[in-house]
Amino acid sequence: MPYDLDDYRLTQTPKPMYPMTPPPKAQPQPAPRELQSSGDIHILILDDDPHTCAVIQAALNNRDFVTEVVSDPMMVQSALSSGQRYHLIVLDYVLPGLEPEQVFGWIRDHQPDANIVVVTGYPSVDSAINCLRAKTCDYLTKPFQIEQLREIVYRCLESQGLLRMTEDALKEALGAAIRERRKALSLTLSNMSDRTGVSLGYLSQIELGKNSASIETLYRICLALGMKMSELFQSVQRA
Repeated sequence: MPYDLDDYRLTQTPKPMYPMTPPPKAQPQPAPRELQSSGDIHILILDDDPHTCAVIQAALNNRDFVTEVVSDPMMVQSALSSGQRYHLIVLDYVLPGLEPEQVFGWIRDHQPDANIVVVTGYPSVDSAINCLRAKTCDYLTKPFQIEQLREIVYRCLESQGLLRMTEDALKEALGAAIRERRKALSLTLSNMSDRTGVSLGYLSQIELGKNSASIETLYRICLALGMKMSELFQSVQRA
């Protein structure tokens, strides 16, 4: 079965990258406003370059994240088998003295539920295919942009249900999806009010994300828009 390489980044980017000097120790930052976690999130960073480890650790310096670093390849197996459950592992694809398949095997045996983000300074089609086979979350080439790394990590954690949308963000996303669908059908709020039996003011508040809609109201809205409720929530998830 052929592997789809579209999601794997095999080219360098000329944009500004992480600094060449170790970053200063940063104060823990909250997760983005639209995301929240239900508890501590444990992240393991495996890279033989201490500078890269420091950059990644600083990039993921979040009050909800507990990050651990291993820069000695000989300590990788013991770190993975220590009994600590990691939610996400940031892994350098090339670790001196270790084969990638060997490390993936340790992760599979000891950290089966962890998402994996691979970083590498030597991108290739073979390494991308190996990462696909290991079901990694993403593949990032060095040098990388800090914001790109953060985006990938947050997306991986969100896919595990470890980060989720806040109530306010969900209201805003649902409202935007309803408004977009309504306008695509060339319907006015007055038309929607007639179709749903919901007041104009309430519909307006829902679309603006300023009011929560009950399940019954969402059901009426979806009927008026000719869509299933599952399609509405899927559109929010894609967004």
